[in-house]
Amino acid sequence: MPDIRPFCMPKWGIEMTEGTLADWKVAEGDAFTRGQLLCLIETAKITNEVEAEYDAVLARVLVPAGSEAQVVGTLLAVTAQAGTNAEEIDAFIAAFRPANAPVNPGATAQDNPAPATTSTPAPRPIQTNRAISPEALKLAEASGLDIEPIEGSGRNGRITLQDVQQALNAPANPVLSGALAVAAEDGKAFASPLARRIAAQHGIDLSGVIGTGPRGRISKADVLALVQQPAPAPSAAFVAVPNPPAIIPFDRMRKVVAQRLTQAKHEIPHFYLRSSARLDELLALRKTANLVLGAKASINDYLVRAAALALAQHPEVNVQVHGQTIHRFAHADIAIAVASPNGLVTPIVRLANRQTIAQIAQATSGLIDKAKAGRLSLGDMEGGTFSISNLGMFGVEEFAAIINPPQAAILAVGAAARAPYEKPDGSVGFETRLALTLSVDHRAIDGAAAAQFFSTLKGLIEAPEALFA
Repeated sequence: MPDIRPFCMPKWGIEMTEGTLADWKVAEGDAFTRGQLLCLIETAKITNEVEAEYDAVLARVLVPAGSEAQVVGTLLAVTAQAGTNAEEIDAFIAAFRPANAPVNPGATAQDNPAPATTSTPAPRPIQTNRAISPEALKLAEASGLDIEPIEGSGRNGRITLQDVQQALNAPANPVLSGALAVAAEDGKAFASPLARRIAAQHGIDLSGVIGTGPRGRISKADVLALVQQPAPAPSAAFVAVPNPPAIIPFDRMRKVVAQRLTQAKHEIPHFYLRSSARLDELLALRKTANLVLGAKASINDYLVRAAALALAQHPEVNVQVHGQTIHRFAHADIAIAVASPNGLVTPIVRLANRQTIAQIAQATSGLIDKAKAGRLSLGDMEGGTFSISNLGMFGVEEFAAIINPPQAAILAVGAAARAPYEKPDGSVGFETRLALTLSVDHRAIDGAAAAQFFSTLKGLIEAPEALFA
């Protein structure tokens, strides 16, 4: 019995229902070893690297890279030992059912009534010497399809099930059928995701486009060739031209962010505390400490440390809200907002109250690098007891952030700016002040508790020697 195994869409976390196969790192037909990187799978917020758990060959790829999202349990590929023949792999694929498939093998006909069927003609046997998979042959016989014009896309010209499905959807025009410029089974044009997006932005109908990609797939170049360049406007006078919008649908991450923030704003009774902290002593201390310690700690690293120590002193703010219960934590796990290619993500600095400034700087640097590379894992972002969102580096003077549930508070950090102040002798001096806004969930944290925490945080920023205690 050949050792053939399914490779299905995995499930990471309770909320995951689907994922997208972003890239195959092993080509179909290639051997791989245990621990080798097989593929990249994108979920709502992260891109996971999937490593092989055993030695085998990637015998058949069923879901190519860049395809639409697949539900958890979908068969993505089949692995086997070297030398396994194609017929055995085809039979395995035909018999495979996902673990969550609604089937009850022991049920009777009354338990699982057969679906209503319509009268269909008997399959027409096809006699051929061409290489064709069993499932492809079965579908061709059932539909009465002539397989001779079909160019097989499988190994050594073998006709696959996808080849037959595309041929069945081909237009009646025999010139077009050879190019397989067809609509897929779901009614959409057989095009790459990028080609679809470009076509949607420019209002191009793909139903009649002949693809030049593999098996007639419509590519980016095919769509760009149809994009009309706007004619230059006359120089003599201004001419009004239409200004149609580019329709960009939400991607998976944007959908999750929109859902979570809308829910947070509707369900969480926010209240806000605003203040500013004197920053001059922290700036001077940071310059000296970075030279002495050889670290490259940012102002945000010091803010993470200050917030962590303040949360340790005020555990009533270091909480999560779950339904009608409050989860209070002994240590501070602080989420930092980071812009990534996939959108805004919030990786977490664990046990920040027990880490030194240098350790926090190292941890945040690693998380930011992983976020920019799209390699954050679920463990990097799951949980968190408090968040910090810093837009000061973009020149934003002040803003109020939306709480990231189930956390109960978030600190918004604005830009540092020089401001005048009155000296004890009555003269005027200038100092650097940092704008801070604390958003608080009033269901779990009272105003007095939030104000006491805010006061401690401000004191740690203005007297930063305590951050090294």
